Order: sequence, then structure tokens, then C-alpha cells
Amino acid sequence: MSWLFLSLNIMDLLTSLFQKLISSIELVMFFLVIGGGLFLLFQIRAKPLLLIKTSFQLLFSKEGGAGISRFQALSAVLASTVGLGNISGVAIAIYMGGPGVMLWMWVTAIIGAIIKFYSCTLAVLYREKEEDGSPLGGPMYYMKIALPKFGKPFAVWFSIAGLFGVLPAFTANQLTQTLVSVIDPNQYIDLGILNWKIIIGLILAIISAVVILGGLKKIVEVTSMLVPIMVGLYFGIGVTMLAMNAEAIIPALQQIFSEAFSVHAAATGGFWALVILGVRRAVFSNESGIGNAPMYHGQSNTKNPIHEGLVASLGPLLDTVLVCSITGLIIIISGATELTQLNGIELTLEAFNRLFFGIGDELLLLMVFVFGISSLFTYSYYGVKCLGYLTQKKWGPWYNYIYIVSIVFSAVATVDLVIGIIDLSFALMAIPNMITLLWLSKKVKGLLFATT
Repeated sequence: MSWLFLSLNIMDLLTSLFQKLISSIELVMFFLVIGGGLFLLFQIRAKPLLLIKTSFQLLFSKEGGAGISRFQALSAVLASTVGLGNISGVAIAIYMGGPGVMLWMWVTAIIGAIIKFYSCTLAVLYREKEEDGSPLGGPMYYMKIALPKFGKPFAVWFSIAGLFGVLPAFTANQLTQTLVSVIDPNQYIDLGILNWKIIIGLILAIISAVVILGGLKKIVEVTSMLVPIMVGLYFGIGVTMLAMNAEAIIPALQQIFSEAFSVHAAATGGFWALVILGVRRAVFSNESGIGNAPMYHGQSNTKNPIHEGLVASLGPLLDTVLVCSITGLIIIISGATELTQLNGIELTLEAFNRLFFGIGDELLLLMVFVFGISSLFTYSYYGVKCLGYLTQKKWGPWYNYIYIVSIVFSAVATVDLVIGIIDLSFALMAIPNMITLLWLSKKVKGLLFATT
């Protein structure tokens, strides 16, 4: 068992390293995402938020040509964001900072909708074409094309960080933890928790390989079918639980707003720590400013960049304002936070179990499994695109094999380690992306007001 203790020590050292690195750059990310997002919000007069009806109309309208549809692009993005980040990530945020963290997640989501409008508009405006005529877009492309002087170094920076940021660390880890906690496979065959995690990790890797090795079209076909069903099911069960406890909703909201400005709410140290925690978890949930979404929306067959931007702006609203709010309210109302030893997915499972006739955890397990699997499918494409940009496009698919192997590692890693990897990588991706959006913001503003 000496190898086990050695691996645990290595994980502890890596976790400590990532936490130190994150603390040194998170303020930069905070000011770029929130400060930059607020600038974009006022610059464009919040117009995309006022065009939500138009955005939904565009989402379900069809446009011919090479590439994927707007609906498929948004479904793929939501498959990667609506999932364990909304279910487990929200629980982690409340565990670390209390209910008040929800307010800052909402604020970040509204700003995030504007950021995604800008980034996905640029992903269609500045893109290349493959030999077969299919579009090829994303942050690395609009950086390289629109910023000829320093765009290429930014694109390389973004792509290197992206190789780590899109690894399936959090999803595989929390999905494995969910299956082990609820099913407790040792009651059938006692192999030990660690061995069961390895087995589950191998199963997830095999299932993921079947889809992701089929390429972009296979991924969007599967996710565009799964995501609407699972979001609808989660929304239906969540609203049912809230309706059955309607009298507790107002007190829960009051608690959120009162604790959002509390200097003692965050275990990490005061008001600003609480705000940063909310921003970090919201960014982790809906990926605002990170630059992942433009990699899918850049493949859309949309001819009008503004139309793609409007559809993309729906992502954070559906992801954080809708799904995360349901999760957060259920956790607060259930009183599951009183069990201080529960964190992450275990906290959400306990909340669902309390509020839905004692079977909520089993239903949540089903949804978590489908959400988690769909996230595993979609994240691989981001890495393929990053590696393809850094080397040659034909080499990009090799990333899938690294990705598949990392699923097994992530299944046995500690939750603190995987959160550290993702938070650090996302911060490093956000910095060049947000600087680029701010630099090109006048171009997007001009297009919007000329089009609408």
C-alpha cells in the first residue's frame, strides 16, 4: 500500500501548489471577467438581454450550409456546462461560502450572457474554413485573425491552458463519487472504494470513447438529444420540490441576499473572498469569459455573426440563472448544510433525498449520470481543437486518447485537486480571451446596432 500513500502525498502537494497559483492570478481573472463584463454590458446597453425572445426564435430556426446548427451548437455547450457544475459545483460554493454566494453567481451569469454574446459573435465573424468548406472558429482563430500583432501569442497561450482546462477532471471525479455514494457497490462485491473508483473510471472511459472518437457530428447528435430531455427532467423535479416547500422560498431568498454582503459568510476570509468564490463557481458553471463556447459556436452554419451571439447569450441564463438557482434553493431549503461533513455532490444528494419522498437521491443519480456523460462527450472536442491549433489539425484527434486515459485518473483523484486544476486553467484561458474581447468590442457593438 506504499504506492497509495505516495500518490496521496503527491495529490496533496499538487493541491497546495494549485491553490497558491490560483490565489496569485484569480484577482486578474476577477477584474477581467467582472470588470470587463460590466464594461461590455454598459457599452452595448444590455441589448442582448432585451432580445431574449429573438434569441429563442433564432435558436429554433434553421439555416443551411456546412457546419452544425445553432441548436446543436448551444446543446453541445450546455452539455458541457449544465451538469455537475450546476449540481455539485453549487453545493461546493454554498459549503465554502454560505447561501450568499448565490447572488454573486447570478450577477456573474448576467454579465456572462453579454460576454458570450461578444465572444461567439467574434467566433463567426473571424474564422477559417476547412478543405471541405466546414467552418473553423474559436478564440484562437479570432485572436490570430483580428489581432495580427499579439494575437498569435495569445492564441498559443489560450490553447495550452485549454489542453488542461478541458480535461474531464471534475466531471469524472464527481460522477464517480456519486455512483459510489448512492449505489455503494461494496454491498454487492467488496473490492474497496479505491478499486471501485478505478472500475467506474474505466467504464466511463469506454462509454466516452465510443462517442468522442466519432468526431464532432457524433458528439452534437448525441448531446442535442440528451440535453433537452435531462434539463427538462431536472427542471420539472426541482420545481416540484420547490412548489411543495413554497413557504420556504422567500426566507431562502432573504438569506441569500442578507448573507451576500456578510463579511463573515465566506470561510476563506471576508466579503471579497465571498464575491470571488461566487464568481469562480459561476465561471466554472457557465464558463463565462473562458472561451470554450466559441469553439462550438464557431462551427455553426450561421451566416450572421450577431445571430450566433444572441443564441449563445442564452447559455449562462439557462445554465446559472435557471439550473443553478434550482439547485441552490433546494440545498438551502432542505437544511442539508447542517451536516457539515457533506460537500459537493453528497450535499446535493442529501438535499434531494430530504425533499423528494426519500427517493430524490436515486432520481438525481440518474440525471447526474446523463449530465456527466454528456459533459464527458463534449469537453473532449475543446481539447482536440486546442491541440489541432498548436500542432496541425490532423493531429488534434490524438488528444482524445489523452482525454480518455485522464478519466480514470480523475475518478480516483481528490475533489480539491481537480477543482484546483480546472480553476487555474480556466483563469489562464480567461485572461487572453477577455483582453481580446475588450480590444474588439467596438466592432461587435457596431455590428449589433447595424443589424437590429
